[in-house]
Amino acid sequence: MCNTATNFRSGVKTLEFMRFLSGFIAVLLVIATACGAAGFWIWNELNEPFAHNRPDALVTISRGASSEQIIATLKANGIIREELPLKLYLRLQRGTSTMKAGDYRFASPMSPIQVLKELEKGGTEHERITVPEGWTKFEIARALVAIPSLKLKSESEALRLLDDPSPIKDIDPWATSLEGYLFPDTYFVQADSTAKGLVLQMVNRFRKVYDEKLAADVKASKVPLHNIVTTASIIETEAKLDSERPIVASVIYNRIAKGMRLSMDSTIVYASKLAGKWRYDGKVYQSDLDRKSPYNSRIYKGLPPGPVGSPGLVSLKAALHPATTNFLYYVRNPDRQDGAHNYYSSAAAFDKGVEALRNWEKVQRQKGLR
Repeated sequence: MCNTATNFRSGVKTLEFMRFLSGFIAVLLVIATACGAAGFWIWNELNEPFAHNRPDALVTISRGASSEQIIATLKANGIIREELPLKLYLRLQRGTSTMKAGDYRFASPMSPIQVLKELEKGGTEHERITVPEGWTKFEIARALVAIPSLKLKSESEALRLLDDPSPIKDIDPWATSLEGYLFPDTYFVQADSTAKGLVLQMVNRFRKVYDEKLAADVKASKVPLHNIVTTASIIETEAKLDSERPIVASVIYNRIAKGMRLSMDSTIVYASKLAGKWRYDGKVYQSDLDRKSPYNSRIYKGLPPGPVGSPGLVSLKAALHPATTNFLYYVRNPDRQDGAHNYYSSAAAFDKGVEALRNWEKVQRQKGLR
């Protein structure tokens, strides 16, 4: 009797297991069928040519755009029908696909895989503008006008954009223009770029560098950012070697502390540029030295009213962290050809340094006449 009951229960359990197994297999078959169908749909979407109606449209892929942003741009421009298949494909590729920035025209019909191959080859190279360290808004305006796609009619029109300080008023309420906040870098000009947008890129680049690498130190210094950027802009032009920038910073601060005029050429040149009198031949004339401008540090004490160019990160850091010296003067070192200076604490020693430089320049001129 017991064996019969046991066998019965065992049979029931076996039957239940078989039912469970059948159900589980059925579920697996459904999942497999669904996966197969999904896989076929994805494969079909990736490889089937899609007839869009924008074969002549210029599609701009921005530098630094993520794969998801690029796919969204393609969808927004009607070049692909669905985003998901391309997203899944790229995820499976795990970064082996390198899509390049540029301007593109996509033929019609074209499959998403064909579109991806075009992006990997690269489109039309963007125009670019490179802002070197030390450039003023005047050089930047000239460079902007030289880019036809920006459609600027004159340097005056470009300068009106650069003279609007509103994009930086929150971090520098004393600013009267964007001078000093147009960060040195290379900027790419895309098909849809505008002059105003490009200027904002330069400002935003400054803000990014400021937020990531300078803001904490500026706050700790308790010195207004306006003064830091102004000082850095002078350092940028006066020092040719990165290693000397903190030393030049110390000379600036030492002279101000003693109530001395800075008497630095970079401020005199800027005063002449503001007046429209700079000759762009690299020479400082007596008329430049005599110019009655608050930027002329041979006449007026202290820092000029604002930056005199675009400082790079090294100069900005030097303005925040000057070397500890008692130097008040410097003059080019005639024994070196890399832009190095000799530094002095007394006027008498400085005068001897100037004399040595003048003698060296005289010899060089004589050699040139031979």
